Amino acid sequence: MMLAIQLTSCITTHQLNYLQSPKNNIQTYKDTISYKDYRLKEGDRLFIQVYSTDEKTNTLFNGSGNTGMQMMTGSSENMDLYTYLVKPDGNIKFPLIGDLSVKGKTIRETKESLEQAIKSIHKANSVDSESSVDVRMVGRTFSIIGSGKSGRFAFPKEKVNVYQALAMAGDLSYYADRSKVRILRVTENGNQIKSFDLRSASIINSEFYYLEPDDVIFLQPMKQQFFGVSTFWAALSTIITTYSLGYFVYKSFK
Repeated sequence: MMLAIQLTSCITTHQLNYLQSPKNNIQTYKDTISYKDYRLKEGDRLFIQVYSTDEKTNTLFNGSGNTGMQMMTGSSENMDLYTYLVKPDGNIKFPLIGDLSVKGKTIRETKESLEQAIKSIHKANSVDSESSVDVRMVGRTFSIIGSGKSGRFAFPKEKVNVYQALAMAGDLSYYADRSKVRILRVTENGNQIKSFDLRSASIINSEFYYLEPDDVIFLQPMKQQFFGVSTFWAALSTIITTYSLGYFVYKSFK
């Protein structure tokens, strides 16, 4: 009985290896879904920097000094003062422009809207100037919990897939169940939970392959962790130790 339990509790490469062909109980994701730019929603924060050939415009929108550089490096003590919150009505409040609708827009679309608004202000005030706007999201994070890999991580770039996210956490532990990784995502239609088989090579076709801000990745242990056996030799060692202990107890009582 001990031999049967130990052998069935061994962890195999089939349970650990990534990017396997969709077979042998490995899920297939058939619908090819390409990456889509993130669309802003309520609660997002934007860092906006205006670059203009007119020095007054730079001072007006960006203030004086190197606030912009401090903001980008995260060294400004008043960081919140230089970010723009997407309010429940979907707007941000920008100097001179006032309320600007950004909810549902991509970063690129928001940049274009701001440039057009600033251009209109220049035209109305007969200012001969060219301006461009840099728009970036700040405070973009995702979380990983379970199987000893809990933590909150900042997006290092705009596009982060689930493999890159787990690599930032030091990869999955030996006993993490790679066949049942779940991601919780908050959408306008409510919370959504997607289950993945990270061993499948076709996972790149899944809609949740790329993470979005505030995503939560849930990890769970495999049942083999209960026995603490990962290889055949570990199982054999456990069997021999168990037999030796049993034999010792038997001889002692006899």
